[in-house]
Amino acid sequence: MSISRWDPLSDIVSLREAMNNLLEESFVRPQGGATNTAGLAIDLRETPEAFIVSASVPGVPPEDVDITVLGDTLRIRGERREESTEEATGRWIVRERRVGSFERTIALPTSIKADEATADFKDGVLTISLPKADEAKPRSIPVRGGISASRPTPAIGGESGDDPAAGS
Repeated sequence: MSISRWDPLSDIVSLREAMNNLLEESFVRPQGGATNTAGLAIDLRETPEAFIVSASVPGVPPEDVDITVLGDTLRIRGERREESTEEATGRWIVRERRVGSFERTIALPTSIKADEATADFKDGVLTISLPKADEAKPRSIPVRGGISASRPTPAIGGESGDDPAAGS
């Protein structure tokens, strides 16, 4: 048996390692059959007139989805319900589809017109159109051309005595 020197620092787990382990265990490996609050993956696209949000929510009826807007923040909430008829006929071997509530809050870059927002639900994809407020839309500013006010305007028709070509 050999004797080795004990290093107390080798037993301390760094904060980064602890956070990595926590996140791996929480999100990477789904817990089979567990009901939990999961996030909602979205696509957010900006056009000159609106923001378009698309979210996949398969198996969730439109009446189980709640969309609210407060200021420049969009919140999508809903619930995937467990199908009780399948459980009665057998036991689960693999169960990876998540059930339970989900929620996603999105801070939009600019203000929107909440009263003109629309939401469509087709083939398990929720599409929300959020028109931008008028003050948030890009505007074109015309550039005026011409002679600068700081330069003297030359006289027309030789009326000024400053023109060297006029009086020689």
